[in-house]
Amino acid sequence: MQLLKAITQYQFLQNAFAACIMASVVCGIIGVITTEKKLIMLSGGIAHTSYGGIGLGYLLGFEPILGALLFSVSAAIGIGYINRKGYQRSEILISLFWSVGMALGILFVALAPGYPPELSTYLFGNILSVTKIDLYLMAALSFAVVAIVAIFFNHWKAYLFDAEFAEILGIKTSVLEYLILILIALSIVVLIKAVGIILVLALLTAPAAFSALLTHRFALRMLYAIIFGSIFCVSGLFISYYANIASGASIVLLSSLCFAVAYAINQISLGK
Repeated sequence: MQLLKAITQYQFLQNAFAACIMASVVCGIIGVITTEKKLIMLSGGIAHTSYGGIGLGYLLGFEPILGALLFSVSAAIGIGYINRKGYQRSEILISLFWSVGMALGILFVALAPGYPPELSTYLFGNILSVTKIDLYLMAALSFAVVAIVAIFFNHWKAYLFDAEFAEILGIKTSVLEYLILILIALSIVVLIKAVGIILVLALLTAPAAFSALLTHRFALRMLYAIIFGSIFCVSGLFISYYANIASGASIVLLSSLCFAVAYAINQISLGK
């Protein structure tokens, strides 16, 4: 009851709660696709590249989250091209996106006048600091992600089941590959304020991995991942509020612990 009362009284908690729900919807949907296609490391490259955009925002004086959106989408297209062409040692080129993005962010922040007081928010997350402008951007990106996945839902199922078979059916798998990475980029921007760039992979993977223990049906996995993500995010929100710790840390530790326990129980039940 005290938690509900606090939400009704404080605007920043209302903003944080809304951000939790949107982040959970996005990570639930995209997380299932990401884990199924084994794109976790590519997602890490996109996430860390976005830091360059945050630094550019501080340097040039515009909203850092918009810079993160620009850099992450650009990285998604670049990584998608490299991955699609299958260059030798492509993992080295992809890792350079990761490193160069972070390095540019550090450089831009160093060149910017003063020291950005909210820099740690983008690195480690602080959902309690979400503003109305952040919410509007998160809402727009979340709507875009949900709409695109819903429109091409049957295409996603065919592509994830067997990409070659999907291509035989006339589905343009190359477009879907780029689209997946762009959706991951949009999702990362939605999740930055919740858990930060450093910890975003955990929230993308933990709810999706948790749901995979319960069902193999594609739509149900997404639904369960959204539910688990909501539970982890809202619980982590209030832990961070009352314990006065970073929201990203509390959300990620809670989700990882719950998955570890569920995985252990699943293995024991299977006799392994």
